[in-house]
Amino acid sequence: MIQRHHLLAAAMIAAPALFPVAAHAEEGMWTFDGFPAAQMRAQYGWAPDQPWLDRTRAAAVRLTGGCSASFVSDAGLILTNHHCVADCLADLSTADNDLLGKGFRPASRAEERKCPGQQAEVVTAIGDVTADVKRAIGSLAGADLVKARDARMAEIEKAGCPDMVKTRCQVVPLYGGGQYKLYTYRKYSDVRIAWAPEDRAATFGGDPDNFNFPRYSLDASFLRAYEDGKPVKPAAFLKWNPRGPQPGEATFVVGNPGSTSRLYTTAQLAMDRELRLPVTVTTLSELRGRLIRSMEESPEKYREGQEELNGIENSLKVYIGRMKALNDPAFAARLAQAEADLRSKSAGNAAIGDPWADVARAVDASRALYLANRYMRPSSSLYDYARTLVRAAAERAKPNGERLPGYTDSALPLTEKVVLDNKPVITWIDRQSLEWSLSKAREYLGVDDPDSKLLLGSESPEAMAARLVGGSKLGDPAVRKALWDGGQAAIDASTDPMILFAKKLDARDRELTRLTNQQVSGPLTAAAARLSDARFAAYGASVYPDATFTLRISYGKVDGWMERGKPVPPVTTLGGTYDRSTGAEPFDLAPAFAANAAKVDRAVTYNFVTTNDIIGGNSGSPVLDKAGTVIGAAFDGNINSLGGNYGYQADVNRTVVVSTAAVNEALRTIYPSPALLAELNGKRSR
Repeated sequence: MIQRHHLLAAAMIAAPALFPVAAHAEEGMWTFDGFPAAQMRAQYGWAPDQPWLDRTRAAAVRLTGGCSASFVSDAGLILTNHHCVADCLADLSTADNDLLGKGFRPASRAEERKCPGQQAEVVTAIGDVTADVKRAIGSLAGADLVKARDARMAEIEKAGCPDMVKTRCQVVPLYGGGQYKLYTYRKYSDVRIAWAPEDRAATFGGDPDNFNFPRYSLDASFLRAYEDGKPVKPAAFLKWNPRGPQPGEATFVVGNPGSTSRLYTTAQLAMDRELRLPVTVTTLSELRGRLIRSMEESPEKYREGQEELNGIENSLKVYIGRMKALNDPAFAARLAQAEADLRSKSAGNAAIGDPWADVARAVDASRALYLANRYMRPSSSLYDYARTLVRAAAERAKPNGERLPGYTDSALPLTEKVVLDNKPVITWIDRQSLEWSLSKAREYLGVDDPDSKLLLGSESPEAMAARLVGGSKLGDPAVRKALWDGGQAAIDASTDPMILFAKKLDARDRELTRLTNQQVSGPLTAAAARLSDARFAAYGASVYPDATFTLRISYGKVDGWMERGKPVPPVTTLGGTYDRSTGAEPFDLAPAFAANAAKVDRAVTYNFVTTNDIIGGNSGSPVLDKAGTVIGAAFDGNINSLGGNYGYQADVNRTVVVSTAAVNEALRTIYPSPALLAELNGKRSR
């Protein structure tokens, strides 16, 4: 499961990235306006033409939950991963109707249910606005640079998308600020769950099998986009092709990789290795233990906490893998050599100077601010609502160009949707998360630290979490709407304890943002601009940008690898699920798999691996063949891919895919869904 967990969004505060060596083989998460057709043609004897790329781009979908997807019918049907809709299923579940556990298979479209907070977005245009943004930056530095850059980006976004009901514009810095691209999206804010298997079908093997292969996972589900109460007719959709892959055949993954750090300097890598990752792994391990203990208290808590636990365990394995990679001498030497190579090629270029020294100074400042930045934004869904409401009231009163990111005119519709959608808050989980966050703040900052005192005052983490979560009414969307609509006057009049807590922290939170912009973000952006010049001068067009949760395409092939001296075959079959089953969690068969065992074609390809280059955020990405038809959905990487945040290793990095053949068989025999099957295969649907 390659999706990143939400608890770490604030914890892993990343600096703008810099540069590795040039891409080779199947390495690269390429932008659609920079696909290396000549490079692929030299390796494979063929590459997609522009019409192929345009059709594929128009069918690709970005989900706001941090996943990728694709349209697969002319009636707005969207293929993605089960773990990308698990939150939706959990939100719609009750004690009497566990949709996550038993799955969701509506009898008709009328029964499809809206996913809270979800939005589907399709790229319609990509424009280069580098000169415009850099002109606004000029010779500015530090916080002034960030302010001018963000103001101009906000203006460009607003001008690019005057219709904010159906479109979204986003200016994205690439190469850490070496380039700026304007992405225009057609957005769909009404996204409904259309089909999902039982949770155990998707999570078979649990944490032991996660980031491993062989795999036996039906990690696939379907959403549907609606507009004006009717299914959307998309501009393009991918042809469903329920066949198993052929070893060695070319494959493409089209999706939105979240973030990578392949362009980091050695100073940035050192901060990850020595500070970010150890703190994250240690504290997240404790949260996992706390959650497991609480889930053992009752069957209902076990049900409510399962998806939270899945996400935490996934994240924990990711960050342990990254630590292992950075501590591997051979891997670390390769990254160091990449920097040495660029330095050598740039020596004597006065226009470039020594940006590595600038980065090192910014990293030193980032280290000093790291713990305060991490813990001044406590971990709690209710606190997230409170902070957003407090911020929105203040920011909306300012001119568009002076607002913080996330509160500009172009960003506000999605911010408002996330705040106001009817998404339930499980109070015991939120209380535990806040309690954990506050206790770690006290532990890492120290009892006498001013930030620790600001957070806790004279209360214990346990007492404060109980008071804030127990007394807040922000779990009610009607309360949140009244505060949103009422603006600053409503915020000022509110006595909700979580709103009061957010107001108490707001000034320090903003000060940390200012200090980070002045000492870290601004200097890194300036350094990245010079490093991008150095990189392009040294390696030309063979440079791809780090991932930014924007649409990318990677190419590769169906291929296994050697593990501990033994070959790992590239495919598994449905029959392997039954062979692997032990009857005990997490290797217990999903009930429908057991009930329909005699009907299943066990020879059907289930999961397979490819050499495609992906990262978290690619979950749900369609896997395409040469003809542009969809033959699977990417849902994971192998254990060797965990170092892929910092560098791609062609001999062992693999993408793990659930095949369309297996999904088709599941729709036919395990979870009979004739209408959906007909729709996928181009017949008249419901």
